[in-house]
Amino acid sequence: MPDNNFPKLHNATWPGVVGKGQNSEPPIPFDTMLELTANAEVNGTRFDGVDLGLLEPHIDLLNSKDDDIKKLADKVSSLNLNIGSLVAPIWGGPAMGSKEDRALFVDMVRKSCKFGQRLRELGVRPYGIIRIDSACSPQSWEADPVNNTKLIAQTFREACDVAAGYGEKLAAEGEICWGGMHSWKTMVETLEAVDRPNIGFQADMAHTLLYLLGYNHPEDRILPENFDWNDRKTLTEGLKKVTAALRPWTIDFHVAQNDGTVFGSGSHDKTGRHCQATDPNGKLDIAKDAGYWLRDEKGNLTRAFKHICWDGCMFPNAVMMEQQTWNDVLATLIRVRELHGWYQTEKLAVGN
Repeated sequence: MPDNNFPKLHNATWPGVVGKGQNSEPPIPFDTMLELTANAEVNGTRFDGVDLGLLEPHIDLLNSKDDDIKKLADKVSSLNLNIGSLVAPIWGGPAMGSKEDRALFVDMVRKSCKFGQRLRELGVRPYGIIRIDSACSPQSWEADPVNNTKLIAQTFREACDVAAGYGEKLAAEGEICWGGMHSWKTMVETLEAVDRPNIGFQADMAHTLLYLLGYNHPEDRILPENFDWNDRKTLTEGLKKVTAALRPWTIDFHVAQNDGTVFGSGSHDKTGRHCQATDPNGKLDIAKDAGYWLRDEKGNLTRAFKHICWDGCMFPNAVMMEQQTWNDVLATLIRVRELHGWYQTEKLAVGN
């Protein structure tokens, strides 16, 4: 039987932007991120695509014309890569902010969906979602949890209705730096409050590990204080608890590593530390633990998404400019697919 060819294996381009810039290292150019991705190879296997942050200086979402989108599609496809999920730059308008803030949030989702729809029409984006978050801090959310969750849900509903018009699904990123999304329980409550068929969850293994530790919301901590990371049994039970709650919502997935600590650089708030794929301090057995997201409680593959993506943000530029860094990432993704992938013979149709 042929080797598994699904899910497709993607690299993210936004690590060249996130945590870079003012008070940090300079951004890594988009073309460089593409080149490093395209040049990665492990025993003849290469990346299938990239997920994009619609973020400057990589992409000027507000001023991109159709010719610019075509050039982007041609550039990526010329490297034998597809485009998958897109990050909407919604941080100028917090989802629980003023009426004007929330209108700006929805407008940025609209522009991102329109951009993504055009990439689909051009044949370079056969799958993927639009990624969002609440664009507000846990501290501001905690001032009035009930009403703030209602506001976030209202904004997300409006964004979902806009996205539906473009045939898009929205995935809320589970990360401890976003209010209403900063614990596994508040994340579920927010998703339930949205009540739209095209809302889902983006699980990032580095961020969701911190859900177990209760950062920014200690009352939802799962692992005991001063947890001994050698206690694999208790860690496994914790991973099963978090994934049981959020797996049914998961429509986008980031493979990642974390050392159990938080980190931030540049303008990015304290968040889950993304470790290198081979980091000896990493607390996850990446390939094995990915299975708690990719398989249901009975061990059956969910096949809930057609691609997976590596997200390694805020690595030093010297690390990111090493080709071996991305070869190691690709090797890790290959191991995930070997354990939890499948073989599909039919032609991949454009769409989620």
